[in-house]
Amino acid sequence: MSESSIDESEAIPETLRERDQWVCWREEERDGKSTKIPVTPGGGGFASSTESETWASFETALDYTETAHADGVGFVFTDDDPIVGVDLDDCRDPETGDVDDAALDIIERLDSYTEVSPSGTGYHVLIRGELPEGRNRRGSIELYDTARFFTVTGDHVERTPTCVARRQDALRAIHREYVQETERDTAAESEQRGSADDESPTTGAAGVDVDLEDEDLLEKARNASNGEKFERLWNGNTAGYDSQSEADMALCCLLAFWTGGDRTQMDHLFRQSGLLREKWDEVHYADGSTYGEKTIERAIATTSEFYDPDAGDDTADEIPATSSPDVGAADSERSRAYLAEKNQILSDRVDELEATLTEKTERIDALEAEVKRLTDELATRGQEEECQGEHAATTSENSSESESSSLLGRLFGGRSK
Repeated sequence: MSESSIDESEAIPETLRERDQWVCWREEERDGKSTKIPVTPGGGGFASSTESETWASFETALDYTETAHADGVGFVFTDDDPIVGVDLDDCRDPETGDVDDAALDIIERLDSYTEVSPSGTGYHVLIRGELPEGRNRRGSIELYDTARFFTVTGDHVERTPTCVARRQDALRAIHREYVQETERDTAAESEQRGSADDESPTTGAAGVDVDLEDEDLLEKARNASNGEKFERLWNGNTAGYDSQSEADMALCCLLAFWTGGDRTQMDHLFRQSGLLREKWDEVHYADGSTYGEKTIERAIATTSEFYDPDAGDDTADEIPATSSPDVGAADSERSRAYLAEKNQILSDRVDELEATLTEKTERIDALEAEVKRLTDELATRGQEEECQGEHAATTSENSSESESSSLLGRLFGGRSK
């Protein structure tokens, strides 16, 4: 078992431990980088943050870490719980314990259960609340509330609460200040993009110079028929995809359409999205290409039609279903399946709550009946004791009179003799 396994499970709040939303994880090296693979407790197979049958209770997950098949446990965020996880990466020196000012500010303002991450270089803060709309990550700060899991160490940070507190106002403020795109950021990026365009206008793979500013392009993409999907991906939401790589590809296909296959602008825009991660700039191929470069290349290759500004704005609502496998029928089918699964989960949850409510109502009725029975029994017993007391008093009085008469009889009788 690794050093990151939990030594004191009681350090983890009961709010988390009582939910059957736990998986295990195993550390593996992929492409030269350490990766935490989710594992089904007891089974050892790959666990999914969207498939509840691969989760288990906290005790089951914790027991499985005693084997050689798991290095730690993780908590899965779902739509059915109010838990939000704040992931602060690369903000702590594991040797000295020094913390970045930004991370310290976030931890102090959220003022909820906080623990050190398995690597020792970051923190996980867990609160109760609702994740604000918009992007959910920027730089080394990420916010999760569904379809993800947090590694849990139990390495509680001193002077932070031991419970998962509700911090909606603080979460909203931190999201606005540290994660959501600001007008200043947008203006700076637009100015940079505009200067580049002034120096050398680009023509994309489609052979069409779309020449849209970032704000205009994003507005068109959001207002298109599949704008809701674009917005989800842009904000870093990977729900409905088997991996983040698939989500990366889906967003790049949409960017390829709107930029006319302009590699430079695609890369520039993707770096503003919530999907950006360190992997984007890592070399993953023998030819020296980075993961991001190859993803853009493949997205352009699989996109058959591109936005044509000369055809009018109507083309914004006519993105061909065959423009990419991630934009077309396969993605629609996946989305339908995902929504069907979520609806089923919610339906099951409603049935479960209704059954629980019925059970509790019946229990209340039974308890009220028992209270009434005991009250009546107590009243009857009181009446009986009162009657018994009166009878005892009467009997005692009669007995005293009889004894007195007998005594007088003996006295007077003795004299008459």
